[in-house]
Amino acid sequence: MSSMIRNVVYFAGKGVEDTDEALKAALVRAKELGIRTIVVASTQGETGVKASEVFKGYNVVVVTHCTGFKEANAQELTEGNTKMILANGARILTTTHAFAGLGRAVKNKFGTVQAEDIVANTLRIFGEGMKVACEVACMAADAGYVKTDEDAIAIGGSGRGADTAIVVRPVNVHKFFDMKVKEVICKPLQ
Repeated sequence: MSSMIRNVVYFAGKGVEDTDEALKAALVRAKELGIRTIVVASTQGETGVKASEVFKGYNVVVVTHCTGFKEANAQELTEGNTKMILANGARILTTTHAFAGLGRAVKNKFGTVQAEDIVANTLRIFGEGMKVACEVACMAADAGYVKTDEDAIAIGGSGRGADTAIVVRPVNVHKFFDMKVKEVICKPLQ
């Protein structure tokens, strides 16, 4: 069996200050591998706008928080950012978090740990952005926005912005343990 050496970008910090470099590193790797599908998490839309510009011409899926995530009936993705993302040819997916959903309602009501919490917290061992990147890849697969028989690049972050990018073979949530994280392109050291 042969081995390969790949460069991984490690950020000293985490969050929004790494967004531009994370998107650039993801673009370089997408070009090298011929990957045309990019899934990116974005709450208010700033990261989604940047990704839709950097990856113009690609199948870009911007995954947002569900309406009501922070406040009843409120959508965090701004109208202006929505317009820019769509104008750049990207799609927007607004749906329930793969690692939350009904399990979060049970946890909030009864204070019990759910399987989704265990999965999410296990992925957080590698950083919040890793959890987010894996989660949005599943969410996009469930919506039919990405194929489960092709590699994609998934991009997540730690709070605001993007600081983690991976090459992943997306799966539907109900097949989560068949997901393959093939490469880490970038992530925070912390």
